Amino acid sequence: MGGEGKLTGVGIAFKRARLSPMAPAQTQTRVIVLSEQLFRAFIGAIAAAVISFAARRAHILSPSGVAASVVAGSVAVAAGWTWGTLLLAFFLSAAGLSAVGAPRKAAILNAVVAKTGDRDGWQVAANGALFTAAAAAYMISPSPIWQAVGAGALAASSADTWATELGTLFGKQPRSMISGAHVPAGTSGGVSLAGWMAAVGGAALVAGGAWLAHWPVPIYAVIAGGLAGSAADSLAGATIQERRWCDACGTSTERRVHGCGNTTRHAGGIARLDNDAVNLLCSAAGALVTLVLS
Repeated sequence: MGGEGKLTGVGIAFKRARLSPMAPAQTQTRVIVLSEQLFRAFIGAIAAAVISFAARRAHILSPSGVAASVVAGSVAVAAGWTWGTLLLAFFLSAAGLSAVGAPRKAAILNAVVAKTGDRDGWQVAANGALFTAAAAAYMISPSPIWQAVGAGALAASSADTWATELGTLFGKQPRSMISGAHVPAGTSGGVSLAGWMAAVGGAALVAGGAWLAHWPVPIYAVIAGGLAGSAADSLAGATIQERRWCDACGTSTERRVHGCGNTTRHAGGIARLDNDAVNLLCSAAGALVTLVLS
C-alpha cells in the first residue's frame, strides 16, 4: 500500500507539472520561434532564387548549382539574418572574383582543371555544405559552437576561392606545396605569394562579417581557420587528390578527357577523390581550427 501511495503521489505531481502555467508559455515560445524560422526560410528562398537565377543568366551557376544555392540560402536565412548575410557576402565576392579576367583564367585553367565555367551543385555543396549544416544545427539548438563551425567553414571556402581566383590571375608560376617545384597554374597543390595574400583577404571577409554581426567568435580564430583550411586544401591537392596524365600531350591534368580529346589515365592520388571532395575537407579543417581556437 505504501508503494501504491508513492506512485499515486508521483502521478499527481506529473499531472500538475503538465498543467502548470509554464507548459503553455514554453509551447507558445516554441511556436513563435518556429514561425519566425519559417518566415525567414520563405524570405531566404525567394532572395536566394532571385540571386541564383541572376547568377545563372551570368553563367556563374549551372541549373544544379542554382538548386543547391537556393537550399543553402533558405537554411542560412532561416537560422538568422546574420547567417544569410554572411553567406551572401561570400557568394557575391566569389561571383565577382570569378568574373575578373575570366577569359584569361579560362585559357590558363582549361587544360588542367576538371571543372571550369558554371559552378554545379557539387561545387556549391563542397563550399557551403558545412556552413549550411551548422546553420541548421543552430536552428535546432542555438549555441556559439555552431557559429564557430559555420564561420570557420565559410572562411576556409572563402580563402580558398580568393586564392584560386586571384592567384591564378596575378600570381607567378606556382610551386608545389610538397616538392617546391614549379607546376602549371591551376594545378591542385600549387601555391604562390599572390594566392596566399588573396587567401588572407578571403578569410578576413568572413571574419569581419562575423564580427560586425556580433558573433561570439574571435576574429583571429576565423582568419586562422580560413588559412588553415586553404593550406589543407593545397596539401590534400598535392597528395591525395586524384591526378591524371594525358599520354598524347605528356601533361598532368585533372580532366578525364584532356583538351586534345584524349582520354587520360589515373596517375596518382586516390581515384575519384576530386577537387570537390578536397574543398569539403578544406571547409572541415577551417571549421575545426576555428572551433578549437574559440
